[in-house]
Amino acid sequence: MAVDNEIRPLDAFFNLFSRESYHISRFYCREYAEALASWLREEPFDIVHLETLYLASYIPVIRANSKARIVMRAHNVESEIWKRIASHLPFGPKRWYLRYLTAKLETFERAMLGHYDLLAAITTRDLDAFQEMGFNGRGLALPVGFEWKPCPPPVSAQGNAFSIGFIGSLDWAPNLEGLQWFLKEVWPKVHLALPELSLEVAGRNTPDWLLGLRIPGVNVIGEAPDAQAFMCRHRVILAPLLSGGGIRVKILEGMALGKVVLSTAMGLEGIPARDREHVLIADDPDGFVEQLRFVFYNQEELSEIGARAQALVAADFGMHTLANRLLEAYRNILLP
Repeated sequence: MAVDNEIRPLDAFFNLFSRESYHISRFYCREYAEALASWLREEPFDIVHLETLYLASYIPVIRANSKARIVMRAHNVESEIWKRIASHLPFGPKRWYLRYLTAKLETFERAMLGHYDLLAAITTRDLDAFQEMGFNGRGLALPVGFEWKPCPPPVSAQGNAFSIGFIGSLDWAPNLEGLQWFLKEVWPKVHLALPELSLEVAGRNTPDWLLGLRIPGVNVIGEAPDAQAFMCRHRVILAPLLSGGGIRVKILEGMALGKVVLSTAMGLEGIPARDREHVLIADDPDGFVEQLRFVFYNQEELSEIGARAQALVAADFGMHTLANRLLEAYRNILLP
């Protein structure tokens, strides 16, 4: 059953007069709750696994209709993401309103911590944050797992020309925020210093204004039909994140393919990668220019950095190893 969670200005306005979190209420559907209740009554389950906080509003339905243990897979500390986004907005009504919504989201997030039989956070840092927020139940730090195919052999570049690529869902606020900042504050300096370098941008739900953007050296293609093929054709994968939380899947996917990922320190939270050993790290426009100069004039080192990144992902984020850890945690919460 599809649940319409579209943001509507009128609903967002009336939420000012409600104690509910607008972030959460958009994902609750009475018809879906009734269908879920009926299914739970008809079929017994040992575990109900919820992906993200946005499904936590269905916990009362699950408890009322099933004896299953409830596992929350927390992709992020959600209120932390929105605090970071709000902090980057200029002073004004939008910043005030987003902080107001974030406070209600945090209240809900804290209140739900006592309702999980297992909390599977995506990083140790996030699990620590949940414990600081009041969680004292069974917890597990479990990152994203990967299986991958290697990139095909690269096509020889002409001269020193090479491209970098950005790919990510552009309906996720941290992705769009970071990309806008990079295009406005960083790319003009990069293009001036390295005019041979090009940037290709791909993303699901790319806004029309971005598709219509005309910036020298930048090509916005919208949704890529094959994300792996997109990453494979670029020398460097860009992830200029200024906010967000948890682990960024596209960063790990790029590393798993042996690509060189250029991101901020915040973007790499939860990933034990070191600068110029497994990834490239920059946090301001001049830092991005410096890192791109490094790869442009030291292209022989790209394959070495990519190989070390691939080895790190294989060691720490193997899908089967992580799946076995989760299954063991399931067994533990089912023990009498």
